[in-house]
Amino acid sequence: MRRADRLFEIVQMLRGRRLTTAAQLARWLEVSERTIYRDVADLLATGVPIEGEAGMGYRIAAHFDLPPLMFTRNEIEALTMGARVVESWGGPSLAQGARAALGKIASALPPDKRATLEAAPLFAPDIGVDGRCTAWIDAVRAAIAARRWIQVDYHDVGGAATQRRLRPLGLYFWGDCWSLAAWCELRQDFRSFRLDRITALHTFDERYPDEQGKRLRDFLRAVGAGE
Repeated sequence: MRRADRLFEIVQMLRGRRLTTAAQLARWLEVSERTIYRDVADLLATGVPIEGEAGMGYRIAAHFDLPPLMFTRNEIEALTMGARVVESWGGPSLAQGARAALGKIASALPPDKRATLEAAPLFAPDIGVDGRCTAWIDAVRAAIAARRWIQVDYHDVGGAATQRRLRPLGLYFWGDCWSLAAWCELRQDFRSFRLDRITALHTFDERYPDEQGKRLRDFLRAVGAGE
């Protein structure tokens, strides 16, 4: 558990309870009592109204809660820009998800921050993006998530047509097109396929095995982008 998560859990455990000892907290969170004492001291230093003392136990008034995290202007604009890029270039399902996410973020913001989001002068028009790039995104994403085989009819840069049975591993966006990273059964090696060169795609019900040497991290290592 990350320390930030542990501090949050300590606050939630102490809210509205009768005295809770450091030994109890240490047992619940699977850390030492010394760690709990240090965490409590740090929470007190940040203004959390913890009552009690070491050896006796701690509690926090039930009405206290941590203040909600709030986005900065840069964070709001980054989220807005990212969502608008996805909405324009990410395919139907991702576009819908981006719009819904922005709506949820806006509803949770105070009025001044909501105005920043709504007025952000950041746009991502979809001009220049081949519609064939986004036509297959939803099907490929679903196949990657479920680890299902796909078969594609594909034309290479020279126009030669082939049919490939693939293990889809990841999607990459290059600014004007999407490409699929996959393990190709025909070549018995990793290959990248531009989505705008796929003319037909079929997803099988059969799931491909999770094999060492044929995973996304193996692909990244093979192209020099891994660890």
